[in-house]
Order: sequence, then structure tokens, then C-alpha cells
Amino acid sequence: MASLKETLGPLDRDSYVSLLSKIIAESRHVQNNPPDLVPKEDRVARHVLDRLLPVSTSAGGGGGPLVVRHVSYADGRGNVIAEYPGEGSSADVLSFVGCHMDVVTADPSDWDFDPFSLSVDGDKLRGRGTTDCLGHVALVTELMRRLGEKKPKLKNTVVAVFIANEENSSVMGIGVDALVKEGLLNKLKNGPLFWIDTADKQPCIGTGGMIAWKLRATGKLFHSGLAHKAINSLELASEALKEIQTRFYRDFPPHPQEEVYGFATPSTMKPTQWSYPGGGVNQIPAECTISGDVRLTPFYSTTDVVKKLQEYVDDINANIEKLPTRGPVSKYVLPDENLRGRLTISVDEAIMTGVACNLKSRGFHVLCKATEEVVGYVKPYSITGSLPLIRELQDEGFDVQTAGYGIMATYHAKNEYCLFSDMCQGFQVFVSIISQLEEDSK
Repeated sequence: MASLKETLGPLDRDSYVSLLSKIIAESRHVQNNPPDLVPKEDRVARHVLDRLLPVSTSAGGGGGPLVVRHVSYADGRGNVIAEYPGEGSSADVLSFVGCHMDVVTADPSDWDFDPFSLSVDGDKLRGRGTTDCLGHVALVTELMRRLGEKKPKLKNTVVAVFIANEENSSVMGIGVDALVKEGLLNKLKNGPLFWIDTADKQPCIGTGGMIAWKLRATGKLFHSGLAHKAINSLELASEALKEIQTRFYRDFPPHPQEEVYGFATPSTMKPTQWSYPGGGVNQIPAECTISGDVRLTPFYSTTDVVKKLQEYVDDINANIEKLPTRGPVSKYVLPDENLRGRLTISVDEAIMTGVACNLKSRGFHVLCKATEEVVGYVKPYSITGSLPLIRELQDEGFDVQTAGYGIMATYHAKNEYCLFSDMCQGFQVFVSIISQLEEDSK
């Protein structure tokens, strides 16, 4: 009996590139940056459906085995669920999820080639979305199409979920969160769920949480030649942030599990932007705002961090006289005028929580074995970069493992590309995963 690898064969270059070319041609219309750019993921979904419906049970299909659903919660912004039914128990399921049909923006003037059309340069497949994540959309589509055409006998049901709205977490109820809420993915809890949206061909076993914050300092505007009559908001913000960071690193130090998971960095809190209302260089500004983020390894609670940040600021405000000043007339209190400098901190509502994959699960072990077989080595990694949605899936009871076959260096970058050879290996990893889980089912 032929093996599954022999039955499905390798990834077909002509078929894959043809599909990817059609999908990348839609990338201009699926840029996700509202309110100016609201994606219409159905423009990508229709190409996925064109490939899958001919080997589906759907009306007008070719009598194939795939069960294909197009599920939409917003006009033009659908999701696609494709299922290859196995012959075993309904509890035997594995799934490939996370291939999203929206992309980040691209400015053609910054690119060396047109971001909104596929260009092929040898092994390189170039265009917005080739790595994140339209290249994976095409890859998983080809896997499901091949299953539908070849019809191998499997005990496990294989499910692919192509989702809308991954690149903007400020809008909810459109993509995978809505599918979970409606119970449409409940059966996927009965086996490993592989989230296909990372890069570099290795299991990504940990991601970071993200909290965006703004620290505003309010002082008193005055002429810089009479600094003793001012409360310098710039100095107040600088010294306060230094104190806040010191306390943050005391309360959220490097965690022992970070070494186990191979995180490149521990949790961090740092400024990334500075703003003030403007004025002359001879004016001490009355207010300014420092913005930044916290990147938190998944072994700490984002709720705890938000609570602590507020506690730090409250304590500094209450004891602002103790905050270090700069120079002989620098001060944060003007008693004669009954004025005190003041800090406020706010956090963005779109808080993301990191994830630590279950390293004891069968899903993790089959992914590692498949990677070693196909790529030649396995080296799981973790990053304090953040992926939306996956922690929520884990909290709902899904065994989430993550992988991807694009190029990390081109993620969200100009001149984005992937390698066809990497996608070929990704295809074989998927086949190996299915095969290993079939062996477990015997």
C-alpha cells in the first residue's frame, strides 16, 4: 500500500504559483488598516473556494469528499472551513488554522517591486502577503485540494480554517473568534490544532503578550530663562519613567521558564514614542506624553502588569517630592502656587496575552518529528513578538501549536517574499503530521 507521502506527492509548483498569483493580486484590497483600509477577505476566499469546491460535496462540485463552508459575519469578510472527513471516530481530528486572508499595508513607493502582484525570481516568490500570510493560504489550500483529489483513506478528519481579520485586533466578531463563539470549531478540540502563521520552518512554542501604554506628565509652562518658576514636564516624565521601569523589572524579572522555552528576551517595558504640544525652544512645556509597550512572556499575567503600572504611578504622584530632579532649580512642586506635577498612565484596550505551547502534547511531538524529517533539524524557538487570537484558543481548550514557512525577516516588511522551496518543505511537514497521527490511530 502506498504511503500518504507517495499518494499526495510533492507540492506542485505550477499549481501553487498559479493560485498564489491570483491571491497576491487581491492583496491591495485586503490591506487591514481601518478606517481607511477595510479588507474584503472574500476576494481571497473566492480563489480558495474555486480550488476546493470542485472536489467537494457542495452543489456544483465534482462529487469530491471535501465539506466546504463559507461563513461570514460581515459583508465581504468571510471565513472558509474545509473538512476532509476521516473514517474513524468523530473524535479523531487534526486541524490547520490561522491562515488569514488579510495583510498589513504596503506603500509601493517604498518597494523595489510591485507589492500587489506576484513576481517570481527563481526560488523567491515576492509580494505583500507571500510570507504573512497569503503564501500559507495557498499552501494549505493546495494540501486540502490534493486530499480531495487523491482521496486517501484516513481515520483522522483533517480540517483547514482560513480566517478573516487577523491583522487588526481592535475589531472583533469577524474571524476565528466568531467561529469559536458560534461553536463551529468545537470538534477541533479533539486533536492538535496547528496555527500556521509564523516563519522560518521551526515550531514557535512561545509568544509574548503586548500592552501599549501612554504616560502623560503635566507640569507648568514657563520661560526657560526662569526655570525656577516652571514644572518641567519633560524632566518629570523622564524621571518617572525611569522609576516605573525600575519597579517593573523588579516585579517581573526573567522567569525560569523563559530558558526552557528559549525566549530571546525576558519581559520588557520601554518607551518608543515621545510627544508634546509644541512651542519654542525657549519654553518649558506644561505637558508631554511618552508612549511605549510592555512585551510580556506568557508566564506573567497582563492583568497583574496593568494593575502594577497604575500602582507605580499613584505612588509616584503621592510622593512626587522624592522623585529625583535635575539641576539646582528643577522641581515638581511649587508650594507658593499650590501646584504639583502630575502623572497619568493609560493602556490600550487591545491587550494581547502571550502563549506557551504545551510541550507534552502529541501535537508538539509530531510537529517536531515532522520538522526534523523534512527540514533536517528541529530547533523550537520563542519570541516576545505577539500573535493575536492563539492564547484565546488555548484558553478555550484547543491544543495550539504554531509553525510557518515564510521568512521572518520579511514579516510586515517592505519587499516581502517567501521561498518556494520552504513552502515545499511545509507541505511535506503537513503530510508527515497527518501520517504520524494516522499511525497513532491504528
